[in-house]
Parts: sequence; structure tokens; C-alpha cells
Amino acid sequence: MSIPETRDDARSDAPSIRAVQLTKWYGQVTALQDVSLHLGPGVWGLLGPNGSGKTTFLRLAAGQLRPSLGSVRVCGDAPFANPNVLRRIGLCPEADAMYDELTALEHVSTLAELSGYPAKEAKERAAHALSVFGLTDAMERRVGGYSRGMRQRTKLAQAIVHEPDVLILDEPLTGTDPRSRAVILEALRARAEAGAVVLFSTHVLHEVEALTDRVMLIARGQLVAQGEVGEIRDLLHEHPHHIHVRCERPREFASLVLRADASIASVELHPDAVTFRTGTPDQTYTQVAEVALANGHPIESITSPDATLEALFHYLVERGSAGAGTGADAAVGSAKVVAP
Repeated sequence: MSIPETRDDARSDAPSIRAVQLTKWYGQVTALQDVSLHLGPGVWGLLGPNGSGKTTFLRLAAGQLRPSLGSVRVCGDAPFANPNVLRRIGLCPEADAMYDELTALEHVSTLAELSGYPAKEAKERAAHALSVFGLTDAMERRVGGYSRGMRQRTKLAQAIVHEPDVLILDEPLTGTDPRSRAVILEALRARAEAGAVVLFSTHVLHEVEALTDRVMLIARGQLVAQGEVGEIRDLLHEHPHHIHVRCERPREFASLVLRADASIASVELHPDAVTFRTGTPDQTYTQVAEVALANGHPIESITSPDATLEALFHYLVERGSAGAGTGADAAVGSAKVVAP
């Protein structure tokens, strides 16, 4: 799978994020390695486990860090120490660092003033931004008394108060309740429809699905795959699986399943279970259930350590590394796996 590259050739300063072989080191630690991508207007999800390099990439794109190697450009120019670019970026960091003694209106309007707006306009913009996130009735209350979801919406309000062309959000749905989540999703979609680039990070697949079909997978500081959410879900079922079945008489049960499913690559027997290794997990799950029903063979549980995003990330990193030796991207099913 691959994301069609969006073009901004007509305007070099059009809303966009472009990274070319972007790398960041912290001493001897490589936090981000050789990441290349190009994002135009719309909503984009950056998906990866905790510690995968998501926040480092976002901070580089937001101009908070200088690249060690490679480059990142936002709206056509490097963001680091560049006020002309930084004023076009709205940032909502994961960290919650607000002045609890201020009201939400004071908090957001103060930040708008620091961005250069006169006090009256800053207050008007702050009130509007807070209303976008459903906080009009609470904006005169101190944020110290806010719930976690309300604090998150206040952070997002300050990120859009200056109507940025590029919105960078680090785990924006963390700690939000269903009501807050719905308000946030609606507001972010509206920003994208207005022509902004909205890039957000998460480690939860269904959060990406709620906002966009366009997603990039990052693990160990490397971009390992990119494409649509549906294709990511397909990958969860296409990479090799170990299916662990706890049952009575595991040797007998394994023999029955092997006769029914020729795609099983190997079998490991345990005293009270059997583990099947298969490249077609959907088929094997079906055969296990059908064999159990047809033969009256009791099953206590069916589990797989490979049916998780973490397992998929590990597999894609290994597959991408193998593809790197050929000088080409590796393909898994319909997916594009980016060779590190």
C-alpha cells in the first residue's frame, strides 16, 4: 500500500509537510532514521507503539528540534528557528502544561497575544477557538478545575487560535471521554476541509479510523509502512501468525486440523494445547472452529500473540530490513513496506 503523493507545485509555500531522509540522534541513540514522506492538506495519522519515534518526528516538523541529518520542510521551508514558518504551525503537545490559576479564556488569549495579536483580537480569537471545542460555557472557569478531556480541548483551542495552515497533534485523544472525542474529531475534520494539513499521532488503530484513512506506521524510529487503514487491518491478518489453541487431546486435535488446512506451516504440541504456525490465519481460525464442531472436540481458548499492532510493527521492520538489501521496497499483500 502507498499513499499517493499530494502535489503543491503550483505554490511552493502551500500547506504541506515534507521530510527527506530525516534523521535525529540523541547522543548515541537514534530516535528517528531516514524518514521520507510528503503530506498535503487533509488528515494524516502517524501510528506507532510508545517510544517508536512519533513524538520526535512531530517535534522536528513543529520546529522544536533541529535534524541531525536530512531535512524537514513545512509550507516549503525549514521550521527550526524560522518565525515565518512557525506562525503557520499549530501545536498540541502530549504534555499537559497549563497555568491552573488561569481561566481557559485567559490561557488561550495569553498565548494568542504572545503570538503577536493585540489583546482585544486575541481575546476574540480565544473565545472562538474555545467555542469550536465546545467550551463556551466553561471558558471563564479556571482550568485547574477542568476534567482531563476539557483540558485536552483547551490545549487544542490554543493550537488553532491563530488558524494555522499546519496542525501538529501529539496523542490528541488521550484521556478524552466520548463527548470530548466527538467534539475534537468534528473540529479537526473542519480544519482539514478548510485546507489545513492535520497530522496527529496515536498508538491506537481505531483512533486513526475515526479521523482518516491515511496512515503511516512508524517503529524503532523508522517509517515501516504507509497506506490506508483498511490495508493496515489486512496486514494484521496477512503476516505469519502463531495460533495457540488450548484443548483436550491436543495431538489428536492437531492431526484433524492438519488434514483440513494444508496452509499450516508447522505445529508445536504442548501438554494441554497446540500451536499452529500459518500464513493464512483467517483460514486456520475457520478450520480450527469447524474441526472442533464437527468432531465434538472441546476448545478452552484460542489466542494469538501476533494479532496485535506491536507484532505487526515488528514483522514490518524485519520485512523492510530484508527488502533493503534488494534496493527496493518490500511488499506484503497489497501493502507497501518501506525499507529502512
